Amino acid sequence: MPSFAKRITHTSKKSYGMVAKAAALPTEGRDIIHLELGQPIHDTPHHIKEAAIQALKDGHVHYSDLQGILPLREAMAEKVRSYNGIDVSPSEIVVTNGLTQASFAAFLALLDHDQECILLEPYYPQHVGKIEMAGGKPVMAPLDRENGFAIRRDLIEKHITPKTRMIAIVNPCNPTGRVYTREELQVVADLAIEHDLWVIADEVYEQIIFDNAEHVSIASLPGMKERTVTMFAFTKAYAMDGWRLGYIAADESMIPALMKITTTEVTHVNTFVQYAAIAALQGPASALQDMVDDDCQKRDMVVSRLNQMPGVTCARPEGTIYAFPDISATGLTAQAAADAILEKVDVVVEAGSFYGAAGEHHLRVCFGSQSHARLEEAMDRLGRFFNDL
Repeated sequence: MPSFAKRITHTSKKSYGMVAKAAALPTEGRDIIHLELGQPIHDTPHHIKEAAIQALKDGHVHYSDLQGILPLREAMAEKVRSYNGIDVSPSEIVVTNGLTQASFAAFLALLDHDQECILLEPYYPQHVGKIEMAGGKPVMAPLDRENGFAIRRDLIEKHITPKTRMIAIVNPCNPTGRVYTREELQVVADLAIEHDLWVIADEVYEQIIFDNAEHVSIASLPGMKERTVTMFAFTKAYAMDGWRLGYIAADESMIPALMKITTTEVTHVNTFVQYAAIAALQGPASALQDMVDDDCQKRDMVVSRLNQMPGVTCARPEGTIYAFPDISATGLTAQAAADAILEKVDVVVEAGSFYGAAGEHHLRVCFGSQSHARLEEAMDRLGRFFNDL
């Protein structure tokens, strides 16, 4: 029988952590609360759905622009200029099937065989598989755990070699909930410029920000637009995870290379959903803010409850829909704790070690995926678990 391609057999075994483990469980007779998957519980706002329905009625059901329909790219460019501070034109936007396709295209377009990409640890695990599929090598740079997983120059620079091609950054950060400061991002920018590196910026949580934290796009810093691929999506802030809709903002010189990947892979994004994206960008800001405010209330409750549990300390996430509590005082490893919590109290949380060694002795708890009542119940169960220890 013929063998599989080396990109399958010679890359890391793909893992979905506790998501896969929970999915394999028999559920009959068990009331399992899922806090492991970063899926927003909110419904997609009504005006966005109506725009998609109207687009279907208007006959927008055929092939369209390979880069994305022009009215949408115009709306995206305006948002990127005004909100992110990156000076882009519609020709510097590529509409994608979610941020997942955007990042896949970026790694394939910019990373050659055996070249290295530095990931800031704790990292987003999906990026590892894409780097390897592109023939590259992921290199982990653990951040400063004692200072809230802060970015420091020395922690990154020591991993730069002649093979280093790029640095990937997730800001706001999944899983830690950090929103990196302008000063921290300048550290990455300085290294990229000095060592002539690309930067891949995953900014899917850009609009889920709490306590007046400032989200800064690294591409807005001096000298960074021409070497940064910035990726956005409608997945989290607009509760459009099932719509699979995202976009890339990049310097015009990169667009042909990125489109060589996207058009070969899927030709273009579904035509009618692009009209829904226009409605999302141009619709009432209150629809987005209401969901963020709800997430903020959940964050406050979850962090407060976690900090009352013995052996648990939890910093307040500045963004995203995740808390990242430290359980090192319990003596349990992250995976042992996640497994025991599922077995004993029927709550699914992700082990921090799933996001790299720097995440050990932490758990990732998604507070955006359940109602207030279900989150309260989940905290009651976690409280029993940690008290029983």
